[in-house]
Amino acid sequence: MKALTANRNWMFAIIGSACLVGAAVGVAQKDVSSDVPVAANATELSSIFRDVSKRVMPSIVSIETVSKTSQVSNQQMLPFGDDSPFKDLFENDPRFKDMLKQHQNQPRRAPRKMGTGSGFIINKSGLIMTNSHVVNGADVVKVTLNDGREFTASDIKTDPRSDVAVIKIDAPDLVAIPLGDSSKMEIGDWVLAIGNPFGIGMSVTNGIISAKSRGPGINDREDYLQTDAAINPGNSGGPLLNLRGEVIGINTAISSRSGGYDGVGFAIPVNMARWVSGQLIDHGMVKRSFLGVGIQPISNDLSKSFDIKVGQGAIITQVMEDSPADKAELKTGDIILNFAGKDVSGPRNLQGIVEQLSVGKSYTMELLRDGKRVQLQVTMQEMPKSFSVAKNESPLEDSSKGKQKTSVNDLKIEVQPLTKELANQLGYSDDVNGVVITSVEPGSAAEEAGLMKGMIIEKIGTTEVTTMDQFNLGLKEAKEKDRVLLLVRNHSGARFVVVQK
Repeated sequence: MKALTANRNWMFAIIGSACLVGAAVGVAQKDVSSDVPVAANATELSSIFRDVSKRVMPSIVSIETVSKTSQVSNQQMLPFGDDSPFKDLFENDPRFKDMLKQHQNQPRRAPRKMGTGSGFIINKSGLIMTNSHVVNGADVVKVTLNDGREFTASDIKTDPRSDVAVIKIDAPDLVAIPLGDSSKMEIGDWVLAIGNPFGIGMSVTNGIISAKSRGPGINDREDYLQTDAAINPGNSGGPLLNLRGEVIGINTAISSRSGGYDGVGFAIPVNMARWVSGQLIDHGMVKRSFLGVGIQPISNDLSKSFDIKVGQGAIITQVMEDSPADKAELKTGDIILNFAGKDVSGPRNLQGIVEQLSVGKSYTMELLRDGKRVQLQVTMQEMPKSFSVAKNESPLEDSSKGKQKTSVNDLKIEVQPLTKELANQLGYSDDVNGVVITSVEPGSAAEEAGLMKGMIIEKIGTTEVTTMDQFNLGLKEAKEKDRVLLLVRNHSGARFVVVQK
């Protein structure tokens, strides 16, 4: 199990089991205003769980991996530790020196590391879907079928960005499990999770879909289904099923303080996994399209500034040079409402739409620009392998050359022109324009909005900022408003913020 941050307990789900009570609790309760049961009785629900489990179990597999061996230093393999009472005897007594020297000259190998996970058969030819983190980097991948037969997997293909992998075994009489439609799952729908928790054997747990479109920061590509079905270490790669026995997700991660099931689990939607696995099978890798923009969601404050609903669309904060967005003449501040015939409800949703589009094909984009709806044609390109918007952080250098600070009383910040020399000192590229924040008054609205020393202000309202005159003009135009909209940049990229006056 791998902790992802020090202060957030997201932990990799080499995940899995513990019987979630409550499957039948309240199922046969009656509406307070009538004698009509609100749902099927407990026996009927139990029968559904039993039938689905029996039908799909032959398609679920346990996975055991062995990592590559490596040479270790002889010093690490001494027959005693630093605190051993025999250390001086071995090092100082001449009778033992030759024996110790001979022992040290023998090459040693580190013990092999074992890992466990789960998976499910998606094709009778032997294709198995699982998590990338279950099999990635493994020397040997052993697959155990539900009937006890064991096989060594071959042709292992992984996609770490989405954490999806496809492996293959050569085995007769396999039963494939049907894949469902994760987009049809709604909060409150019953689900079953199946896998091999803690290596104890195949187990089934139940729960509901607790939330959709979760992005806890585990992988590059995230749109997780959240469930309270019990999943623990060993369940990674196993299926999350609807009550028709169709896979609607791959159990992948848990949020845990204990290291085990705490009621919050995450599954990769099968619609994403189906596309990724198809790419892996057809090409051996995932070919993604990209747009070449930095984006952020429409928050409550931004919705008021742009006169748009919260969560509708995604606002562009950066356009990368020579990208599809650049060639289509998209601009910072544009709000993408619809792309390729699909409504956009935020950054993750847009990312999911974009990456599955065909490279070289043009698609219609509808956006909001300066309060007006505009349609453009965007031709997709394949995402570069090294694609990234973020840059490494660098502190603001206190330089006395050409400081030219100006106090901005309305915003309670101080700024100065961004010269090429200062941009280099701050770790920004030469093509970044704007003014740099040199101080923020503690407790001010600017500090509450997240403005910090070292940030670059690139835009105020609709005014592009490349000089101090443009910055002051933007402030003048916003003087009568109760809030100021700023486009700011740090080393993680650009984003819009709203400063209340």
